[in-house]
Amino acid sequence: MPESADATPEPSIYTSIFWWSFTANILLVAGNALTFRFAELVNLLGGTQQLAGTIVSVGTIGALVGRLFMGQFLDRYGVRPVWATVSVCYTVGIALMILVPQLGFTMYAGRILFAFGLGGMFACSMTHIQDQVPAYRRTEVIATLGSSGFIGMMLGSQLGDLVLGFTADSFVRYWTLFGLSGSFGVVYLCIVLWLTRNDCHHSEHPQVSALPLLFRYWPGSVMLVGMAMGMAFVSTTVFLARYATSLGLRGVGTYFTAYAITAFCVRILTRNMSRKYGRHRMIVLAMVGHIAGLCSLCFVTHEWQFIIPAACTGFAHALLFPCVVSLGTEPFPKQYRGTATTLVLCTIDVGGVISAPILGSVIDHIGFHTMFLLAAGVIAVVDVVYLVATFRMVDPETLPNARPAVMVQPQSPATAQPLPTQTLSETSHDAGKAPQRRGNPSDVTCCR
Repeated sequence: MPESADATPEPSIYTSIFWWSFTANILLVAGNALTFRFAELVNLLGGTQQLAGTIVSVGTIGALVGRLFMGQFLDRYGVRPVWATVSVCYTVGIALMILVPQLGFTMYAGRILFAFGLGGMFACSMTHIQDQVPAYRRTEVIATLGSSGFIGMMLGSQLGDLVLGFTADSFVRYWTLFGLSGSFGVVYLCIVLWLTRNDCHHSEHPQVSALPLLFRYWPGSVMLVGMAMGMAFVSTTVFLARYATSLGLRGVGTYFTAYAITAFCVRILTRNMSRKYGRHRMIVLAMVGHIAGLCSLCFVTHEWQFIIPAACTGFAHALLFPCVVSLGTEPFPKQYRGTATTLVLCTIDVGGVISAPILGSVIDHIGFHTMFLLAAGVIAVVDVVYLVATFRMVDPETLPNARPAVMVQPQSPATAQPLPTQTLSETSHDAGKAPQRRGNPSDVTCCR
């Protein structure tokens, strides 16, 4: 029979599930942006920049330990219960940090719960949205969903500067900032419960702990890139507000607004670029953006001058995050998608754990400019290593068979039957093979 019929129209991946996830992510990132003045809270309580970095580092270490098990819970019990639990942890962590304002056990415990909840919410969101789309569109949907975070960053940073304008440098300021962040977390939890209200999960696959899975399906040098991302994020989200204060500037709203606008535009314009140029090239280019952005922060003397470094780092973030998450999770089978996503996001946190106290100490003993240059130098080394390691690699998303075609064959009305849909294999080592239909009923299933 001649294959002259048109291909079956592909269903849109931008459904109501996607847009509710988009809205929830805006709230989450806006709430997190309100906590960017954590180092100033520590300073108000009598701590140093190094102590602020240490608290952030200890909080992230505690969160990492918890998240090593969270991936297994995601694969075993599904997204809904884990997503709700980490959302509660986020809100409780915020409450502990601000209701008991002292540099003691409660501050560390609050930071651990906050970091665990925040990372878990991102991991659950990424796991959930990847399960809604075909494998060859995972990078696209991660990129588009992630663009909501830039809207949230812009809203959160502007709201934070607004609070600063109406409050004195006292505990009232931080109660307001962190209180708003916790309130956003409560609304986020409500959206998650509604979004997953019809989800059901069933898996008969044997559960494997996170570390053996990581060694078995090691994603390669992209994990090093994730750690470099963590260092870049710590440089700005933890210490930039204090840097602005040391310069006598009003705040960091200009930086994060320019960052968000640039990243949002770049993310939307490049969401399909991975299928044309490949994710390895995008990562190398994005790392250059981080290097340029951190170096240019050394030349800031007025608030408007934050625009140039913000544009550079926003460009870098827009390209890096979807590429790192999709490449990092690609070698893992679908039934371990939750663990894979958690492990990749953990590498970003590991970069923050290692770098936060070091960068804080550099600020205390030498200065902010040296800290920015040190971070940029480390990222430059990682970029060169990644370029050498992936120079001859071919990204599976650029291969001709990355997108399966489904042809509609002419049939009589009496014999017309739905045709099976072929899907791209979930693992990178199948990228060069013919796509095969997955028929295992014990895979993760959602009832809607």
